[in-house]
Amino acid sequence: MLISLNEIKKYVAIPEGISDQDLISLIGSRLVEIEEVIDWAPRYQGVYVAKVIKATPIEGTHLNLCEIDAGAHNQEFNQLENGLVQVVCGAPNVHAGMLAVWITPGSIVPSTYGNENFKLSVRKLQGYESNGMLAGADELGFDNEHKTIAEINPKMAQPGDSLIDVFELDDLILDVENKSLTHRPDCFGLIGFAREVAGILGVDFQEPFWPELAPVHDLPIGITITDQELCPRYSCAVFDLPEYGKKHYLTYYGDVFLAKAGMRSINPMVDLTNMIMLRTGQPLHAFDYDKLVEVGGINKPEIIVRAAKEGEEIQLLDGKTIQCISEDILITSNNVPVALAGAMGGKNTEIDASTKRVVLESATFSLYNLRKTQMAHGIFSEAITRFTKGQPAAMTYPVLAETVAEMGSDLKVLAVADEWADHQKQNVVNITTYEINSLLGTDYSVEMITKTLENVGFEVEEKADLPSKGISEPSEASQSKSRIEVSSSAKVAQNVNLRVLVPIWRTDIHIKEDVIEEVGRLLGYDNIPLTLPKGEFNGTQVSPMLALKTNLRDILSDSLAMHEVLTYSFVSKNLLERVGQDPAQSYEIVNSISPELQCFRQQIVPSLIDKVRENVKAGHKKFTIYEMNQVSNRQNGLSKEETPILTTDLGIVCLGDFYELKTKIFALMERSLKIDIEYKQIAPGSETAKLYSYLEPVRSAEILVNNHRIGAFGELRAAVLRKFKLAAPIAVAEVELDQIVNLEPTITVDVKMSKFPSVERDLTVKVAADMPFGRVSNALYGVMTASNLIYEVEPASIYQADTENKNLSFHLKFSSPEHTLDSPEISAIMEKVTVEMTKNGAMVI
Repeated sequence: MLISLNEIKKYVAIPEGISDQDLISLIGSRLVEIEEVIDWAPRYQGVYVAKVIKATPIEGTHLNLCEIDAGAHNQEFNQLENGLVQVVCGAPNVHAGMLAVWITPGSIVPSTYGNENFKLSVRKLQGYESNGMLAGADELGFDNEHKTIAEINPKMAQPGDSLIDVFELDDLILDVENKSLTHRPDCFGLIGFAREVAGILGVDFQEPFWPELAPVHDLPIGITITDQELCPRYSCAVFDLPEYGKKHYLTYYGDVFLAKAGMRSINPMVDLTNMIMLRTGQPLHAFDYDKLVEVGGINKPEIIVRAAKEGEEIQLLDGKTIQCISEDILITSNNVPVALAGAMGGKNTEIDASTKRVVLESATFSLYNLRKTQMAHGIFSEAITRFTKGQPAAMTYPVLAETVAEMGSDLKVLAVADEWADHQKQNVVNITTYEINSLLGTDYSVEMITKTLENVGFEVEEKADLPSKGISEPSEASQSKSRIEVSSSAKVAQNVNLRVLVPIWRTDIHIKEDVIEEVGRLLGYDNIPLTLPKGEFNGTQVSPMLALKTNLRDILSDSLAMHEVLTYSFVSKNLLERVGQDPAQSYEIVNSISPELQCFRQQIVPSLIDKVRENVKAGHKKFTIYEMNQVSNRQNGLSKEETPILTTDLGIVCLGDFYELKTKIFALMERSLKIDIEYKQIAPGSETAKLYSYLEPVRSAEILVNNHRIGAFGELRAAVLRKFKLAAPIAVAEVELDQIVNLEPTITVDVKMSKFPSVERDLTVKVAADMPFGRVSNALYGVMTASNLIYEVEPASIYQADTENKNLSFHLKFSSPEHTLDSPEISAIMEKVTVEMTKNGAMVI
């Protein structure tokens, strides 16, 4: 949003000694984030008002050879013998006697300032020397259409006047961050913004006078609101369209004022509604009354505000036909849609050259519905931006009256209607000065607190003094949600009970803390003395999940050299489909900011797979990434609060094969977390196979603890790799951390060392192709343990030459804790190994 500092100064008397920079700094620290300050004056340097003395057509062209008078500035450039300056102009409206805008040679065309910075010069056109140019409103940055040159009312200026002085262009425009004012609909109008500036400066603010608009029923019109939640209030007036005539002169409020706010002049009627919106924050819309009657098919037009039906169509003013969603709000004539409420009017009631009577709408709509409308249809106008902040219902009728008054006293009003079922009362907050000072840590007087609040429109009434120590009992009007924690450090000499009446435009003030925040903000948080809090601090118990995740980071990042990443919890339907997951099992975000962020993910792994190709293209050929975050699946159902049940998963993606990732999982679970795990091949068609549909069945396994699945891992299917343009092998794992967060370590680490030499042997066994690796390794562990040896069993390789058998190789290292093993003992141990292998269907080779 763009705010003119000059316009603010028209509402607020800036104290002497406060520079523009000081004022901007105060606004930035106490009201809104300022992204940029745009100085308008430099773009209009060298731009003057000039009188066209003579305009002679150049034969055979559309051009005119003009002689202009720019007063004292003539002598700065190439003068004719008569002292005038020659300019060639092709505009159809150039004529002798008019006041035009002259951009001098060497100056930048304002509309190009800050971009290409197009600088004018003295050049020949059709053989005639032209000094600069006579500019159109578009070239000055005030319009989008290039048809004519700008003409200035002779009552406003004299030849030679600087355009900066004539149109108040020596101005600073504040580009403010809308999001920092999301809770402040009143600040989306100049009046509300200026009121806040007055409050920050501690000066009085003169509230505007809102004219009255008496009810008139000369012409029939009715209003029906089907749901007060969708439209709290709808006000409108019907009048004969004034005879504005063709736009003639460049004006301040029709052109420059709108341009400073980032808008463009359209026609007098639309310009007026836009200017009122910029001043008050309340958007307006105008319908053609007769078209409204015709569309509804009845003599008495009945404006019905209702929810749209899914798929219902309406053609908007921009010519686009949209299909409505059920959250849209429609303005209808006898149930025929004529406008998408809060967003854009319909083509069927557009004001055009044939319009005679106008219906001017001033209403407010559900900000939640309009946010969904905004995202669903991609409409981001100035009007809907303000509506989505929650414009107060109490302001619709006063703003309507102001607009009608602006059209002049001779305007013939034919009808006025106002539908407001729920007349909300102004909110009252009862609070004491002690409560304010104790929470802020200040010693503000009752006079300062009262003046600060009254400067921004609050009404404050003092009641009887209360004891200076302790807090008064809350009155019935006090908010039950208020939770004031009193600091004994506040120095308060006086404790006064205040009754604070909240202004109708402050929809964000409800409880005591809101009032206290208001006082602290306006007087400046930086003015509050820095003091350390007093009182006892009790440490909170660490969340088991947080502790587990912290431990896992240390293991995965430091010990196992993995890289942690953080991806969006929301993914696209396309991503889910590429890994074989059903998007219907994901909770969908209806008003997502992007189609790529539409579904809440079911697992972590798909998000990580999506990031592999980017890293491979960047030159990283060998890496392992992981993420710990929340996931959700519709199959898990809803919580008691009717919200999706969320679980926490660990996802891992490794540029390696099944066995490489298996080693990492073993190191994580058994060596580091000391949790005994088992592996089980995933059965085709099982629940696990469906849940981990992206895993290659032959090279994947479930991870079990106490025969209960906690996750799965394996290599990606070839089909999935192709969809992501990745090359094999890539192994992935998904571990459900909620299943292990409360598990106690089950592996006892008993470190034994022998002072006697160890023996090393390599062992290869031949087994059936479908025999689990774990069965053979467990048999080896059993022999070594039974022999009372200190040992290490390290898997070496797996070799499969045919479909029936495979060879498993191990490296054994063992020693006795009591003596040096001799050859017969070693042979006996290896014999026991052979026997045990044979029992388990393995043949030693």
